[in-house]
Amino acid sequence: MFPNIRLPNTTLWEPGPFPGVEFAPLSHDPSTGARFLLRRFAPGTTIPAHRHPQAAESVVVLKGKWIEGKIEYGPGSFFHAPKNTVHGPHRADKEVISVTWYDGPLTVETADDSGVTPGAVPPAV
Repeated sequence: MFPNIRLPNTTLWEPGPFPGVEFAPLSHDPSTGARFLLRRFAPGTTIPAHRHPQAAESVVVLKGKWIEGKIEYGPGSFFHAPKNTVHGPHRADKEVISVTWYDGPLTVETADDSGVTPGAVPPAV
């Protein structure tokens, strides 16, 4: 049996770093800060342009559609933002669920600030 499992009926959602965003932690490597998690965005949620100064972010959309400018990321879409690269703003037209990997500690800075981390990050698993 796998040492770490999450079944659909046991997913625990926690507040994310922006209003309308929730995280469900799946795994965490304390030695690197890397995190693997589900993210859920309420319909109409808009995430401002931002960066992750300590981690690259890789995402696969499972449900819904992210809209970023003229690009629409629907189910099965993949996108990757290298560490400290500004991405967004993006908007969820309906509920969006994605699986996301951060390869280091999860910190968030909006593109127009210098170090303020909005909201919370999910706790370690």
